[in-house]
Amino acid sequence: MYQILSRVAMDLRYTEQEQTFRAELRAWLADVLPSVAPEPHRDDWKNRRVWDTGWQRMLFDAGYAGINWPKEYGGRGATPTEHLIFLEETERMRAPYVGMNFVGLLHAGPTLVAEASTEQKAHHLPSILKGDHVWCQGFSEPNAGSDLASLQCRAIRDGDDYVITGQKIWTSFAHIADYCEMLVRTDTEVPKHRGITWLILPMDAKGMDIRPLRTMEGSTEFCEVFFDEVRVPVANRVGDENDGWRVAMVTLSFERGTAFVSEMLQSMELVRDLADLAKKVTRNGSAAWDDTGLRRDIAHLSGELDALWSLTKRNISEAQRTGFVGVGGNVFKLAYSELRQRLGELSLRLLDRASLSLDDVHELPTGKHVHGRIHALSIGIAAGTSQVQRNIVAERTLGLPKDR
Repeated sequence: MYQILSRVAMDLRYTEQEQTFRAELRAWLADVLPSVAPEPHRDDWKNRRVWDTGWQRMLFDAGYAGINWPKEYGGRGATPTEHLIFLEETERMRAPYVGMNFVGLLHAGPTLVAEASTEQKAHHLPSILKGDHVWCQGFSEPNAGSDLASLQCRAIRDGDDYVITGQKIWTSFAHIADYCEMLVRTDTEVPKHRGITWLILPMDAKGMDIRPLRTMEGSTEFCEVFFDEVRVPVANRVGDENDGWRVAMVTLSFERGTAFVSEMLQSMELVRDLADLAKKVTRNGSAAWDDTGLRRDIAHLSGELDALWSLTKRNISEAQRTGFVGVGGNVFKLAYSELRQRLGELSLRLLDRASLSLDDVHELPTGKHVHGRIHALSIGIAAGTSQVQRNIVAERTLGLPKDR
């Protein structure tokens, strides 16, 4: 695997221009973050939307919204490296994350930039950048998760409309979204990859039943959505009919690029916090930090995260040179997913009985580590399961035969 990743020349150093960009961003964050209100409760969806979209508007007004989008579509036209610096600095300063705007900003918006008509771009892109419209993603179905191409949600053309019947699941923020990037089956007589169409679905269309799902953490950001002859204009189609799989691969390429950078930076913070917590947790009259085995495990995780950060910069260097992240994105996703599982297990080992509570115990910051462990379970599934990532590397990079 090292030989695969070492084929492309890379430069992990920042230029003077990039360092100037970092200094300007850091100064702006220091100036505006004190004015940002505290984050609302995770299930206070009305105020969560106001908080998330309010931060997005602040970014837009300052010229930082859609930082890596082309200038002609309202973005800043930043390089991949400047985008990385933006993510690094906003996480370091603990600025609000993209939140419920993530589908529009990271997936749907870039897909529209690449594939949509002039009219679709003019209508949707400014509203995404300003935070006026929130998007969700209607891809997964109960029987089409890892094998996305097997989706069955049906769309039948009726004049100038598609009539949709079926179900979607794990649709983040569907209950507060304005639009959905949606994959539907428009042809059942061709191989499954060739009968899919990518649609823009208004979430106020008649015939939808949106039901929030409660997760292990008790949150309700995911939904299942049922469609009963929901009509969507043909004008809302992105790309040609039955060309949705190719458009979806464009969407997923954005999802597997820098989408997990903020996640990784948060993990680095978690490891540092775990080390601090180990110095406060006592066992048999001494601090847990006195356990050399525990210290070694924390150090290993910290070292692996440093290595993944270098891999991230290598991936960005390749993207800046070629326009594509390449296999490094799949390698990163796989390695990071497995690292997060081990970080979660180590956290629970340190917390012992306190790991049974989602809330802080004995005035120690234990709750976020428990939440982090539960969240880690989803990382090996989101944006392509670890099994899918292994198959991509094995088949498309190493040229190994497909599993029968």
